[in-house]
Amino acid sequence: MPAPSRHAWHQLHADEVLRLLEVDLRTGLTSEAVAHRQTEYGRNVVTRKRGPPLWLKFARQFAQPLVAILLVAAAVTALLREWVDSAVIFGVVLLNAIVGALQEIKAEKAIAALARLVVTEASVRRDGRKQRITSEELVPGDVVLLQAGDRVPADVRLFYVRNLQVDESALTGESAPVHKHTDRLTLETVLADRRNLAYAGTLVTAGQGEAVVWATGDKTETGRIALLLSEVTELQTPFTRKIAAFSRTALYVILALAAATFGIGVMRGAPASEMFMAAIALAVGAIPEGLPAAITVTFAIGVARMARRRAIIRQLPAVETLGSTTVICSDKTGTLTENRMTVREIFAGGRSYEVTGGYEAEGDFRLDGVPIDISRHPALVECLRAGVLCNDSILTRQDPGRVSMQGDPTEIALLISAEKAGIIHADTHQESPRVDMIPFESEHMFRATLHDAKPCRVIYSAGAAERLVERCADVLDERGNPAPLDRNAIHQALQRMAEQGMRVIALARRHVDMNHSRLEHGHVASGFTFLGLQGMIDPPRREAIAAVERCQLAGIAVKMITGDHAATAEAIARQVGLDTTAPAGGPITLTGQALDRISDDDLPESVERTSVFARVAPEQKLRLVRALQSRGHIVAMTGDGVNDAPALKQADIGIAMGITGTDVAKGAADMVLADDNFASIEAAVEEGRAVFANLAKFIVWTLPTNGGEALVLLTAIFFGLTLPALPVQLLWVNMTTALLLGLMLVFEPKEADLMARPPRDPREPILTFPLFMRTGLVSLLIVAGAMGLFLWEMQREGRTADEARTVVINVIVIVESFYLLNCRSLSHSMISLGAFSNPQLLAGIAAMIVTQLFFTYAPVMNRLFHSAPISPSAWARIVAVGVTAYAIVGLEKHIRFRAAGHEGTSARAGPRRLPHQDSRSQ
Repeated sequence: MPAPSRHAWHQLHADEVLRLLEVDLRTGLTSEAVAHRQTEYGRNVVTRKRGPPLWLKFARQFAQPLVAILLVAAAVTALLREWVDSAVIFGVVLLNAIVGALQEIKAEKAIAALARLVVTEASVRRDGRKQRITSEELVPGDVVLLQAGDRVPADVRLFYVRNLQVDESALTGESAPVHKHTDRLTLETVLADRRNLAYAGTLVTAGQGEAVVWATGDKTETGRIALLLSEVTELQTPFTRKIAAFSRTALYVILALAAATFGIGVMRGAPASEMFMAAIALAVGAIPEGLPAAITVTFAIGVARMARRRAIIRQLPAVETLGSTTVICSDKTGTLTENRMTVREIFAGGRSYEVTGGYEAEGDFRLDGVPIDISRHPALVECLRAGVLCNDSILTRQDPGRVSMQGDPTEIALLISAEKAGIIHADTHQESPRVDMIPFESEHMFRATLHDAKPCRVIYSAGAAERLVERCADVLDERGNPAPLDRNAIHQALQRMAEQGMRVIALARRHVDMNHSRLEHGHVASGFTFLGLQGMIDPPRREAIAAVERCQLAGIAVKMITGDHAATAEAIARQVGLDTTAPAGGPITLTGQALDRISDDDLPESVERTSVFARVAPEQKLRLVRALQSRGHIVAMTGDGVNDAPALKQADIGIAMGITGTDVAKGAADMVLADDNFASIEAAVEEGRAVFANLAKFIVWTLPTNGGEALVLLTAIFFGLTLPALPVQLLWVNMTTALLLGLMLVFEPKEADLMARPPRDPREPILTFPLFMRTGLVSLLIVAGAMGLFLWEMQREGRTADEARTVVINVIVIVESFYLLNCRSLSHSMISLGAFSNPQLLAGIAAMIVTQLFFTYAPVMNRLFHSAPISPSAWARIVAVGVTAYAIVGLEKHIRFRAAGHEGTSARAGPRRLPHQDSRSQ
C-alpha cells in the first residue's frame, strides 16, 4: 500500500480513497491487515522528541559571561578567605543554574500535552464487526465510527455523515462547529475548509459519521504541529541578550583594568605579590555582585504584580520581554472577541432592525437607532419565534448573570435574540410542540421542524439564505401579511450583513394541514413564506477595544491572525480599532492562500504593512512571527489552540489563554492570561515596561559604584600612593549597598508617562550613551571625593591609614545614597515623583547609614574590616561630597531632559519606527 500521507485525500473520490487504502467500508480491515500495518506505520501516537539530559541542561547554564563574572568573584573572595561571602555568591550561581534548567523542561511538557490530546478511545469496524479500541491501535485504512461527544482519534476521510458537526477551533481557529459532508473538494481547498475530512484531537459536537483513517501519529495534522514545536529554537529574551552583551563587556573591562593595575604597579617598582592583591582588590570592586539578585528580585516583584492583574508568568524573563514588545499578534476568537455568537441585525418585513446587548436579557431592538415596541412589528416577532422553534439548543438562566447553554453557538444566538423580545424557549415549545424534524445536513444547508400550532401545523426552516429563498413563494410584510417576494431586497440585506462579517441565518415557514405527522424533503421543497434574516457575529470585548487603543498609543502594533473567514476578521478588526487601511496595491486582509504565494524575501514587508490575516494555517503563523522578527520586532503572540503552539514558542513571548487554552498552548507559552482578556496584555505590557525601567535604574546606579571603586584604586597605583581601600572593604561596600540601597529601586512605582513612551528599540543597549556619560560623571565624582578626602586625612597629623580608608568607604556609601535619589527616575526629579512615594527606598538609606556607623565604630568590625572611628568633622566633609554629587547629577539630568524635551514630545506622539521602516517612506 502506498504511503497514505502523500495524497490530497480531500480531492479524491470515495471509491479511489478506498482503493488506495485497500479497505472494504462494510467489513473494515482484517486482523491480519491491522497487524501488518501496525508493523509498517507504528502506533498512533505523537513521538516525543528527547531533549538533552538533565546534567547537560544544568551544565549549559554556566556558559554565560555573567556567570563567569560571578564565579570569578566567588573564587576571589575564597582566596581572601571570606568563606561566607564566597558561599553566598556560589549559592546565587547554583540557584540560577537550577532555575534555568527547569525552564528548559517546559518545551518537553508541551510535546507531552500533544501526545495526551491524541490518545483516546475509538469505535472501529474490523473483521465485519464493531469494536472499541484505544486510539493508539488505529492504523491507516481503519473504518472509524463517530458520534457526538467523541474525540476524533486520527486524521480521517468521511464517507457517511448525518448532521455531523465537529469543533475544530483548537486546530483551525474556526469559532463555530463545522458542518461536515462527504463530497470531494478541489486541490486548493485550505485546511479549515476541508469539510470532508476530520482531524485528530478535534471534537464531534453533533450528529454521526463514518470515516476511514488516512494518517496516524506523527503524520496527522496534530503530529505535524508537534514536529514544528520541537523544531522551534528557543529565543533569548531582549533583556537576556543585553545582559549577555553587557556581561561580556564588563568581563573584558574588569580583566583589562586588573591587568593594568598589576602592570603599572610592577613597572613602578612595587612588589609583584602586593600588586597581585591590588589587582584582586580592583576586580572585587568592579564586579557588580548585586546584579543577579537585583534581576531576580525585580522579576519576582513583576510576576507578583502581573498575577494581580490576571497575567500568570511561567518564566521570569518574560516579565521584561513584555515591556520590549513592538508587535502583538493576537488570535481573534475568545481573545479580542467574547467567543459568544450574538445577533446584531435582523432583516424582517422589509426593515432592518438593530439588536443591542450581548448575552444579557435586557437588550432591545431598534429601528433607525430608536428603540421600538416589539408588539407592533409582527414580522419581526415571527422571525424571532421561528428561530426558537427550529432549534435544537437549550438556554436556561439560573442566577442573575449566569446562563446555562447546551448546543450550537449559532442556535443559542437565535434563542438569546428571541428572549430579548420576551419569547422564551420553554414556553414557545410548549405552545407549539415539535412533531417531526429534518436535521441539518451539509448537502442541503438547512434544517426543518414540524410543529403542532392549532388550528394547523407549521413547518419552520432555518439555514443558508440562498437555499431557503429559492423555496419561498412570498414574504411577510411589515404588518405580518403575505406579500410578493422581493429577492433583490433580500440579497442586498444579505450582502450588507456579510460585508460586516456576520454569519447570516435565513428563516421561513409553511402552513400545512393537521394530517401531516411526518416531515419529508418533498414537504420543504417549495411553498414557504420568507420570514427574515438574522445576522450574528462574535462581538469584540469592550475592554479589548480600549486595550488595543492603549497599545497603539504606546507604539505597539496589534495584528490579528485568525483561522476565521476574511470578512469576519475584517469586521472585528474595524470594531476593535485595528488599522484596516489597505496598503498601496494590496488587500486589507492577507489570507493563508495569499501568504503561500508570497516569497520569504517579500513576506516581511507584506506582513509589516498588513494588520489582519485570515484562514491562516499553523505553519503560516510560525512563518508570520519569524517574518516580523526578521524586521527587528519583539513579537508577542497570543493564542489558545493546538495550532498556535509552534508560533507561541517561536515568539519572543507566547501568551496563552487560561480558560479556553489547550494544554499544548499553555505548555508552549511564556505567560497565561487567567481571564482570557486582551486587556490583561496591555496591563502586563505596562508592568513589563516598569520592570525594565527599574532594572535600568539599578544598573545606572550600581555601575558608578563599581567603576568609581576601580578608578580609585587605579589612580592610587598610578601615582604610587597607599591603597585607599582594601579588597575586603570593597566587598563589604558592594554587598551591603546592593542589598540595602540598590534593591530598593525595584519597589519604585511606575512613572505616570510610562505608556505614553514608544517601545524601546530592541537593538538599543541597556546603557545608552547619555546614561554611559552619567555613569562616567558619577564615577569621577566618587574618585574626586574619595581621593581628595583620603589625601586630606593622610596629611593630617595623627591620622592612620585605617582611618583614611574608613573615610573613603563612607564617601563611596554616602555618594551612592545621594545618587540613589537621582536614580528614582532617569529623566524626572525626585520632587516630581513625590519625595515619599517609595518608602522602602528611604528605609534602605536609613538602614545603610546605621550599618555604616556600625562598620565605623564597632570594635568587632574594626578588627574584621580594618576600619577605624572617625571624627564628626570628617562626617561633615563626607556629607558635603554627597550633597555636591547629588546637585551636579540633578543639574545634568535637568539640562539633558530639557534639551531632549521636543524630541521626547515628538516620540510620545506616535509609535516608534524601527530604522528599517523609515526607508519605506522615502
